[in-house]
Amino acid sequence: MNTFPQRTVSFTGHRKYHGEAHKELRDTIVELYHRGYTTFMSGMAVGFDMYAAECVLSLRNELEGIRLVAVVPFEGHQLKFSAADKQRFGEILKRADECVTLSQVYHQGVYSVRNDYLVRHADIVVACYDGSAGGTRYTVQRAEKTGREVINISPDAPRQIDLLLF
Repeated sequence: MNTFPQRTVSFTGHRKYHGEAHKELRDTIVELYHRGYTTFMSGMAVGFDMYAAECVLSLRNELEGIRLVAVVPFEGHQLKFSAADKQRFGEILKRADECVTLSQVYHQGVYSVRNDYLVRHADIVVACYDGSAGGTRYTVQRAEKTGREVINISPDAPRQIDLLLF
């Protein structure tokens, strides 16, 4: 299913995430690791993506062989980030086991290309999805349509009845 040698998990979530589901995120990564998933991919957006990447990196001393793949949509993706987020981005890239950059330049649809890559190369998608429109919704729906398991850790996750209203 994917080109990575280990069983692979991708993350998707909202930019407005600030650690609200940190315990759930950590517990989910540990549980998946114990189920045999050792490679975790982050799309490197501000918010949930970078928190998830940092969480994987923080578990390296506990979980032998855990890997982080940073999936950067295009060269210069971080240039419009705040100074603090640029620094976090750089630190994550330095510590990642692998970095995949999907385009040399920004172009319309580059984020969808990144999201499709994350789904295509994952067996499971861990989401922090509150039901709102945007890239996270697109990625969750894409994962579900292609038969990937989706684990939604959002404290504001839509209930099944809410999903029927979309």
